[in-house]
Amino acid sequence: MQAVPSPIFGDSIRNKGMEKLLALYKRWRGSEPAGVEKLEGAGSNRAYYRLTDEDGEPVIGVIGTSRDENHAFVYLARHFEKRRLPVPHVLAVSEDETRYLQTDLGERSLFEAVRGGREAGGRYNLAEQELLRRTIRELPNIQLRGARGLDFSNCYPQPEFDQRGVLFDLNYFKYCFLKATELDFHELKLEANFRMFAKDLTSEKMDAFLYRDFQARNVMLDKEGKPYFIDFQGGRKGPFYYDLASFLWQASAKYSFKLRRELVFEYYQSLKNYTEVPSKRHFVNRLSLFVLFRTLQVLGAYGFRGYFERKKHFVDSIPPAIQNLRDLLALGEDVFPYPYMMSMLERLTRLPQFAHIERPAANRSDGFRTAEKDIYKANPMDGPATFSKYDGKGPLVVRVFSFSYRKGIPEDTSGNGGGYVFDCRSTHNPGRYEPYKKITGLDEPVIRFLEDDGEILDFLKPVYRLADHHVERYMQRGFTDLMFCFGCTGGQHRSVYCAQHLAEHLNEKYGIEVHITHREQGIRQTLNAR
Repeated sequence: MQAVPSPIFGDSIRNKGMEKLLALYKRWRGSEPAGVEKLEGAGSNRAYYRLTDEDGEPVIGVIGTSRDENHAFVYLARHFEKRRLPVPHVLAVSEDETRYLQTDLGERSLFEAVRGGREAGGRYNLAEQELLRRTIRELPNIQLRGARGLDFSNCYPQPEFDQRGVLFDLNYFKYCFLKATELDFHELKLEANFRMFAKDLTSEKMDAFLYRDFQARNVMLDKEGKPYFIDFQGGRKGPFYYDLASFLWQASAKYSFKLRRELVFEYYQSLKNYTEVPSKRHFVNRLSLFVLFRTLQVLGAYGFRGYFERKKHFVDSIPPAIQNLRDLLALGEDVFPYPYMMSMLERLTRLPQFAHIERPAANRSDGFRTAEKDIYKANPMDGPATFSKYDGKGPLVVRVFSFSYRKGIPEDTSGNGGGYVFDCRSTHNPGRYEPYKKITGLDEPVIRFLEDDGEILDFLKPVYRLADHHVERYMQRGFTDLMFCFGCTGGQHRSVYCAQHLAEHLNEKYGIEVHITHREQGIRQTLNAR
């Protein structure tokens, strides 16, 4: 977005709060900002601005109406930075703590980065899945390492996750959502089950940092896709299950069961790096309790924002949240020993206004990941058996082609005799279907078709293993050229997808220069060495 030049500040920013923010910037920077840009509002009453200097260097200015909330953010950000966690750096704070400046982490949030998968009904492509994995692996870092030495008395609005807070949220669900549906229920019986539920949720005391608002909008990504965390001012001491449930069971994200299960496993494995973990069975049972709690909590919010404030986005979020609730009810009373509450929720999901929502097709994107390992370094003791006139010249450049068999295999121009040619025609062809006939394997609808079908992923697994081994050996020996070709019927869909993905994989994993040629599409691209 473009910053607004300072001459047009005018009446729109001459309010007292803005004047004080500009004064804070001037005191910190030594001059007034050259540009001011108001950013889209979040869920709180804080206002965000991007302030830029004459060189275009931006910082984020924040005006908050709650001193205590601002104090919590500033304290937590500074504490987390000392722990070397990926959070924004606080640059300056006003004396009354109603305004502060922080580093600008850019405009690319995880929410925007995975928009395609969300809009495709939960069919996330491999790149989107990898961003989700990176984020979920980083979560235990801020929860466990971030909690060490943290003075929770600085947290807002309360220092710890407790029964009183749980009951507040459950009653929020009751009054703002349940009563609005006009479902008949016995309030005293439900209240008794609520108290049992709250007791169970708080039965395991933990010294972890509970982020509380851990969602894709609050994760920013740098150019390499590394996640940075923002808007953690509502955090407190509490169980780590809450944030995992909050992130993975967000109704609008529409994660498939398979993808959720994989991300839970990623989190569980990452958690082992920071603390002693419970058994998988215990972990899953505890997580299920928090998923149910979080589902009721968000339904309360959707009810208030949708039914009472009449905001369409929140009304639209209710059906997928009800579907999440249906899935949870299927786990039974062994997991949720609250008979009256569960029977009431069962009746709730069968109300006419919550007609059955079709579950998105399972995401079959298994992915194809190779183990990270150091490349074996050639040893002089290898002797003449590995020597050729091409040894030691380097660096390696890989050429990757897609082509149509109707027009022949691409010519090798290196003089080295070529490399590999792979026939993609055994896999499901999107070109048979009218919606895909005029687009290619570089276009998102084709990518989703191929990855959802899954055949292309199974086809590429051994190709990746073979290519990795060959590239590593060529790098060891200082070879300069290697060629991979993928052919299909028209050189438009399957071969283009395979060539592009192998090229990006080799460039990302080994940092080598890769030249991509989609011959029949007239497309050439160079991925530079890193």
